[in-house]
Formats: sequence, structure tokens, C-alpha cells
Amino acid sequence: MFRHLFRLIWNRKRTNVLLLSEIFFSFVVLFGVATIFIGFGRNYVLPRGFAHEQVWRLNINAGQGEKMPRAQLDDVLRQVRALPGVQELTLTSGNTPFRFITMNGEFEAGKNKIDNVDRYDADDRYAATMGLQLVEGRWFQPSDDASTRRPAIISRNMREKLFGDAPRVVGQIIRESAGPGTENKTEFQVVGVTENVRPHGDFDGEAPSMWMRLQPHDTTRWEGAAVMVRVAPGQGAELQQKIVHTIAGVTRKWSTQVYALEADRLDKLKITVAPLAALAVVGLFLIVNVALGLFGVLWYNINQRRAEIGLRRALGASGPGISAQFLGEMLVLTSLGVTLGLLLAAQFPLLDAFDVAPRVYMFGMLAATGLIFLLTALCAWQPSRLAARIQPAVALREE
Repeated sequence: MFRHLFRLIWNRKRTNVLLLSEIFFSFVVLFGVATIFIGFGRNYVLPRGFAHEQVWRLNINAGQGEKMPRAQLDDVLRQVRALPGVQELTLTSGNTPFRFITMNGEFEAGKNKIDNVDRYDADDRYAATMGLQLVEGRWFQPSDDASTRRPAIISRNMREKLFGDAPRVVGQIIRESAGPGTENKTEFQVVGVTENVRPHGDFDGEAPSMWMRLQPHDTTRWEGAAVMVRVAPGQGAELQQKIVHTIAGVTRKWSTQVYALEADRLDKLKITVAPLAALAVVGLFLIVNVALGLFGVLWYNINQRRAEIGLRRALGASGPGISAQFLGEMLVLTSLGVTLGLLLAAQFPLLDAFDVAPRVYMFGMLAATGLIFLLTALCAWQPSRLAARIQPAVALREE
């Protein structure tokens, strides 16, 4: 059966090569689109790694040409923390979750390196405010004031990259990679490991992260400060006004804006969904065009082979047999096109392209393969039924 189908396909190779090319390129495009959507879907269901609900972001800025002494800033934060409805408060760097601000670095431990690490400044209350989950070691504490190296907390994926399967990493030294040949690299001492976090958005993956301790009561004079506040459920505009008035009561030269992290998340989500929606429209348009193209080619193919169909019917072939022949030819052609596409698609996980997990590529291949076979089967079904209805006398008379 298959040998006969291959012979029929080979006898019409000039016509079938165009159809084979269409199937191949359609598979490649569908594989790309499917991989993107599967990757985003996989990221969406991953744990966020922190609790952003009921957390507000405060942007405190000194007046024009002014700076805020750290001691005065600490006093302001103590007064805000004492307000009814405020559960916890932490001082951090400006790259708070869901914002379009990133601070990245490259770090090394021994011979291992990792780049594009999200780096954050954080005080001793950051974990309690943001709901980070420690899996090893501890968070920052006052005893770290005596540390000779700046204490740091790393995420689990950063731990795996730098230390592999080491049973314990607390106390290990991480150095900042400032370029080849650079001496006196900044060193950090690991005191804890957290679960992986996804701070950039709902569809972003787990980002290697590192939190570096803010030394309390230092002599730094800040131009602005980013503060995260965890509030009790049900708090709203009234508490926001109290926070703004409390900070203004210390010095009129400071300005404060209050934003909810949930609002930041939704703003980031709107910007992320727009290109995804456009990609979905392009993918749907591609599927429709592939279906129309296949249907048209098969319809034309049947009309060109009416004499062959009539002769086969005259020799005793049944209608279902004719229909099965056309479906079989189409599925064989689809198998050839998909096989070529799979050979190309398999290079992506082998080369670790675009830093995408191999499992995502595999699911993308399966989705593209299933969709192509479904399309070709549906498009071949109606033309094959028309071929089965052709009567031998009519087909031969036309010839």
C-alpha cells in the first residue's frame, strides 16, 4: 500500500514538491509560534516566588538639589511602620517587581559564571515584606553588621548555576565579574538561598536573582528611596494619605508617590499581552491560509486526475478506496514535510538556542506536528469525498 502511494507521489513529483514545501514551511512557522506560546504558558503557571498582594511601592524623592541623610530616612520609615494598617516595611533598590527598571550583574564562584543576574539592595525586613521563601540558610540579621564581606542571598537557580549539587553553599564566596583581568573584584558571602522568583511579569520566566544587604545607619546621603510596604487587607486611599502626610511632616522638601504592586503588574501585563495578541492573530491567519492553500491544491489535483479516477473505478475500485487513496497520499506527503521540519526544529534544543528549556521545544514540535496533520486531514477529507463520487462513465466521457 505505502509502496504504491510513494510511487504515485513520485510520478507527480513536480506538483507534489510545491505541496511538500508548503507543508514544510508551514510546520516551521507553526513550530515557532507554538514554542513561544507554550513557553509563555509554562511561565504563567510557575510559582511567582513572592507575595505581591497587599504590597505598596513608595517613591520618596528629596527636593531639587537636596539629598536625604540615611539617619533621617530611617526615622521617616520608623514613623511609617508605626501607622495602623502597616504590617511591614523594607528599604530596597529602585528595580522593584513589575517595573521597567532592571539592575543586572555577572557573578562567579570558582570556575563557574552566571550573567544577567537581577541584583537588588535589600535590608533585614525585605523577606518578611515580600514573602520570599528561604530554602537554605537565613535572611539578613543585625549580626551581619560585623561581616567582613557584604552578605548576600541568592535564588535557587543561581545556586545551581554557580555551585551545582554542592550540599551546602552558606558561607561560600561569590565575586562580581567586572571584566577579564580586573583585580580586587567585589566579594559577597552567601548567607541564604531562596526559591526562584519571577519579578518581571506574568509571562516571564524565573530570573536568577541576588539580594545584597543594605548596611543600616550608613553615612550615605540619598537622592531618592524605594520603599516596599505590606499593608493589612482592606487598606486603601486613607492609609496612602496618612503615609504621604507622615513623610511630609518630617520635611516638606520630600515628595512621595504611592503605587500598588498589583497596579504595576497589570500595567506590565497590558504591554506584554499586546504583542502576544498580535502573534496569535498572525498564527491564526497562517493556519487559515495553509488550510485554504491545501484545500485548493487538492481540489485542483482531483480535477486533473479525473481520468485516472474514472479508470480505477471502471476497473472495480470502490468509492471509499478512492477516498482512502487521496487521504493516504496527503498523509504521506505531510509525513515527509513534517519529517524535514522536525530535523530542522530538533537543532534548537540540541544547540540550546534562545535559552529555552528543551521540554518547551519538544512540546512545540508535538503541537506543530499535530496541527499540521489535523489541517491536512481536514483539507483532504472533502476533496477525497468528491473523488469518491466520480462515476467512471462521466470521467471517461470527458476525456
